[in-house]
Amino acid sequence: MEQGHLPLLITSGSGPAECHQAVEGIATVLEAEAGAHGLEVDMTRSRTRHGAKSAVALLSGAGAEAFAARWCGTVLWRAKSTLRPHHKRANWFVGVFRLDMAPEMSAEVAPADLRVETCRAGGPGGQHQNTTESAVRVTHRPTGLSVVARSMRSQHRNKALAVERLRALLSAQAAAVEEATRAEENRLHAALARGAPVRTFQGPEFREVL
Repeated sequence: MEQGHLPLLITSGSGPAECHQAVEGIATVLEAEAGAHGLEVDMTRSRTRHGAKSAVALLSGAGAEAFAARWCGTVLWRAKSTLRPHHKRANWFVGVFRLDMAPEMSAEVAPADLRVETCRAGGPGGQHQNTTESAVRVTHRPTGLSVVARSMRSQHRNKALAVERLRALLSAQAAAVEEATRAEENRLHAALARGAPVRTFQGPEFREVL
């Protein structure tokens, strides 16, 4: 893994479709919260009919460790099922885990597989954010994964940063797939302990319960 990037896996484990809704909502909350803390976040989701079975979030920037520590563990979403209106259960659990990646898992990308575009993108920094065309979006054609780098003043440096983060995101995604294939014996999915959430969210708007 490239230094300075921290990958997280958000997983529904073997939970039902409502847990897929929970993963989607929790991933959206995490993404917005990371941006509010000045972190760059790149995310890929394993989409299902009702949300996402899992998501991989790559955090970049100062404070990523402290931010991740507040999320790692079991997260509870309290909401009545919109898929099964008469279902009595209203507690849906997802797990947020740090992905461990060996150095040899670092993804290689062929230049021919990359599409590079300049853009004027918003993001962390508010009124001081970079609004010039030096922001760069790099898309990995085979997977469709895309990363925008905007923190540097130089277009060249933003391109290098975007490629670095894209490689890290591809590596994290590969690590998540490897974890998922281990199914029952997978230590991350098995560690999704119901009843001891580190954070709790409620309702369709995913409002945090403090």
